[in-house]
Amino acid sequence: MNGYTAKQITELLQQDEPGINLRTVRYYTQIGIVPPLELAGNKRVYTDKHLHYFRAVLTLSKTGETLAAIQERLKGLPLDEIRRIGESMDMYRPERVLENETCRISDDVYITVGPQTPGELKRKIIAAVSDVMKGENRP
Repeated sequence: MNGYTAKQITELLQQDEPGINLRTVRYYTQIGIVPPLELAGNKRVYTDKHLHYFRAVLTLSKTGETLAAIQERLKGLPLDEIRRIGESMDMYRPERVLENETCRISDDVYITVGPQTPGELKRKIIAAVSDVMKGENRP
């Protein structure tokens, strides 16, 4: 188990989100949006689990959700799901949003394709997913 101080976890998070600071890390801990610190010997430390929670909180906050809604949403989720949410943080960086192309297939399905994907392949991907959504699962 990796153990981190508040300063160390802030520095790790700043690699993903330069705007986060030590005060925010402490505030999120205080309000309980991340789990309580764990004991390592006689010290309370952040762990990799906390890192996943912080990344998930930062990701969801970029979607416009309030901290209260994020806290409720994360409550009871398995760690794998929280990790998955945090791993999608990169999709919400402003430069990524502007360079990618997103196509709405339905109310529940959106496809985001990067700029390196050739136009013809984009069209095939969108058509294939659209067909699946319509129940026309053609090869």
